[in-house]
Amino acid sequence: MATVFSKIIAGEIPGRFVWADDVCVAFLTIEPITDGHCMVVPREEIEQWTDASEQTWAHLTSVARTIALAQQAEWECPRVGLLLEGFLVDHLHVHTWPAFSPEDFDPHATKTDVPAEELDAAAQRLRQRLRAMGHAERVVPAGPLAR
Repeated sequence: MATVFSKIIAGEIPGRFVWADDVCVAFLTIEPITDGHCMVVPREEIEQWTDASEQTWAHLTSVARTIALAQQAEWECPRVGLLLEGFLVDHLHVHTWPAFSPEDFDPHATKTDVPAEELDAAAQRLRQRLRAMGHAERVVPAGPLAR
């Protein structure tokens, strides 16, 4: 059975993608800890990080680092959070988000009901920053993920 992330990747559920390559995608979460909160998700349905091949895991962490550097530059934050939890969705995903204080590291203190316009603006900021950092070939334009 397909996970919610597989459905987002397939375009069955909308997503605010900022990155896509052959191994993974990155999109904003609809319940961010802070603005720009992103998830890096393998295209392959892998339940948890220990099930991923070394190559896939290395690629995911490399992309997560690239996204984190863009978040840090764009939001001018002193830190970027990184989290692997995966209890709500059985599909490996690496969270990264701009962090300004220790309070920004509570994964259960997310914002809910964030207006679509705010999520769209955060996604656009992250896309622009990733392009400026030389990753234009991996940046997904606003709209559905190209197959």
